[in-house]
Amino acid sequence: MARKVGKHQKEKEKKLKIPLFRILSFIIIIICVVYIWKWIEENKHSEDVMKIVNEEVIQENEKGESEIDFDKLKKMNSDVVGWLKVKNTKINYPVVQSDDNSFYLDHSFDKTYNAAGWPFMDYRVDLDGKDKNITIYGHNRKDGSMFGSLEDILDSKWYGNKENLKIEYTTEKEKEIYQVFSIYQIEKETYYTNNYFSSNEEFSAFISELKSRSKVDFEVEVDYSDTILTLSTCADNNHYRTVLHAKKINEQ
Repeated sequence: MARKVGKHQKEKEKKLKIPLFRILSFIIIIICVVYIWKWIEENKHSEDVMKIVNEEVIQENEKGESEIDFDKLKKMNSDVVGWLKVKNTKINYPVVQSDDNSFYLDHSFDKTYNAAGWPFMDYRVDLDGKDKNITIYGHNRKDGSMFGSLEDILDSKWYGNKENLKIEYTTEKEKEIYQVFSIYQIEKETYYTNNYFSSNEEFSAFISELKSRSKVDFEVEVDYSDTILTLSTCADNNHYRTVLHAKKINEQ
């Protein structure tokens, strides 16, 4: 008799497991749908914001060249410090700077909450003309927005094109051009974002380390008198960083 009861109990438990599995599967599907919907909405919001920015602040001069109206741009967001453009990537954004490195990780250009964030400059950069390493961060979005296309720099099709190796960073004062001298991917760390150096020797050692990491030898001379622009984004589920370093040059 006990044997029959045990068999009946097992069959009952088995029947219960089936609807429970279906319920859990349904919940998981709902969570995934919500997550995907939210991701799409965040990206769309970023696109809409950027469309408004372009329409409001990009103007054409007498030579037919595009110019940025920084007065209008800073009225839209007073945190603006410049505009970054990397050829043959999707990186073409105004850059902001907060009083920490957290706010723009999950806020858009209009300062609304958005997990896509916005390209931002390291808060430690003073912008007083004495900064030796100017670091700009951006999220690696799957649709290629923000710094999602920075990983393209590691492709020979990108770095093999010399035109791509001059990075444009425009400020209220001038259009700055930076020459790429190092590209690489590295495990999560902060060394390459250092912006304070106690001596020329320390900065020279820093430069040597960055150059030694590069996937390609660009044969660009860099020394302690140079100013460096660093672009950084996460890779491989935040375990790695994709990094680009370029030195400021006074030519276009």
